[in-house]
Amino acid sequence: MSDTRKLHLGAFMRPVSLHTGAWRYPGAYADANFNFAHLKSFAQKLEAAKFDAFFMADHLAVLNMPVEALRRSHTVTSFEPFTLLSALAAVTERIGLVATASTTFDQPYHIARRFASLDHISGGRAGWNIVTTANPDAALNFGFDDMVEHEERYSRAREFFDVVTGLWDSFADDAFIRDVDSGIFFDPDRMHVLNHKGRELSVRGPLNIARPPQGWPVIVQAGQSEPGRQLAAETAEVVFCSPRDLSAGKALYADIKGRLEAVGRGRDTLKILPAAFIVIGDTVEEARQKRLMLDSLVHYDSAIASLSIALGHDASGFDPDAPLPPIPETNASKTGRAQVLKLAEEEGLSVRQLAQRYGGYAGLSFVGTVGTIADEMEAWVSQDGSDGFNIVFPYLPSGLDDVVGRLVPELQRRGLFRKEYEGTTLRDHLGLARPENKFFPSK
Repeated sequence: MSDTRKLHLGAFMRPVSLHTGAWRYPGAYADANFNFAHLKSFAQKLEAAKFDAFFMADHLAVLNMPVEALRRSHTVTSFEPFTLLSALAAVTERIGLVATASTTFDQPYHIARRFASLDHISGGRAGWNIVTTANPDAALNFGFDDMVEHEERYSRAREFFDVVTGLWDSFADDAFIRDVDSGIFFDPDRMHVLNHKGRELSVRGPLNIARPPQGWPVIVQAGQSEPGRQLAAETAEVVFCSPRDLSAGKALYADIKGRLEAVGRGRDTLKILPAAFIVIGDTVEEARQKRLMLDSLVHYDSAIASLSIALGHDASGFDPDAPLPPIPETNASKTGRAQVLKLAEEEGLSVRQLAQRYGGYAGLSFVGTVGTIADEMEAWVSQDGSDGFNIVFPYLPSGLDDVVGRLVPELQRRGLFRKEYEGTTLRDHLGLARPENKFFPSK
């Protein structure tokens, strides 16, 4: 199967599971989000399985949800990403280390310096997940009364990218001579002062750190909005996204990849990795029962609120243990409503089970045996639905152990995933070229 298109695998590790009930699952580490020993073991297991990257999302506020729901959430506490990933860099050797950093509530000089440092410390394994931040509670933590408008956030993000990458290119790769005999440490002619003055930002530069080993840390973006897709086409090298099924994945893949040519980029310069929630059983039915048990750990009071939002209709008065009754049309999202109805019909779920699904994790899921899940993954990659997946684990450690110990060997047997790393940097893993220095091009 040498001609088989190989897929890429990232691990979504903050929170360690997006499922609300994950911390309550039998045998799960309830404190996994904030226990370095556990996180270290997870990263090392993922590296042993040859994962491309360990991805740490970040939030700049306690999540904005009712306190009755929040008090049941394991996302309340987590490490600051650069601190954690720097520590993990010291106990791993190959796996990529990707962190979220906000272009709305931080400054480009800070971002450029932190990611350059992480790339140097890790030997070229850093990735920057660009986000504009949509949580209104985050705005309150940074001196704003309201969230910055959507268009303004994306305008700033585009300029922010130019500034950060310009700062990473402050020094030519050969700028640091370190000639002991002459006493010359670096060549000033190989240093560029950015002097950026734009609509949103003013940054002199240069960055006070050498150019990162990868040239630039890998640029990652999450989001599927129209501005987000265009920003991804112009700037991103990896897109984390959340299409709900293969049809939606193919449409998103075609749209984003189709924009690359218009901005002068090749299709292989950007990888699209949807989030995929994976539950493995010895049989499909066993996997489904694991999923139902996990969903049952989501408290109904908070779960029914999530279902009501998805339906665009108050579901609190429905019989929890009966099938979903007819739902009248509303002005809410018709797509979201249709997805709920489809799920209820396909899996025969009661109102309670539907609510717990939407209150737990309602995104793309592969629930089955290693064989059926490998079949689905292969279909996504072969039919241009994705270039791989950003794996969401249902619970830890056993959910992660199932993926690295059972699913990955099956993907390797089929020739769909690497058996060994082919390089040392995150760019090597993803097949991405090292970017040319904008100010000191190769001779």
